[in-house]
Amino acid sequence: MLAVRLDSSVEDRLTQLAHETGRSKSYYVKQAVENFLEDREDYLLALSVLEKEEPRKTIAEVRKELGLER
Repeated sequence: MLAVRLDSSVEDRLTQLAHETGRSKSYYVKQAVENFLEDREDYLLALSVLEKEEPRKTIAEVRKELGLER
C-alpha cells in the first residue's frame, strides 16, 4: 500500500478525469507510475551506479580485456 499526496490542482484534474472516464483515480496513478518507471528506470539505475564513485573502466579497456580489439 502506498499513499501519495498531490497538489490540490493535480488531484482536482485527476478526479475530473476519473469521473469523466469511469475509471478510478488509482487506475491513473498506477498507469502514471508504470509509465514513469518504464521510461526512466534504466537511466535512474545507471545514475545511481555512477553516484557510488566505484572504479570504472572505459569501453576500450573492456574491449581489450575481452580480446575484442580491432
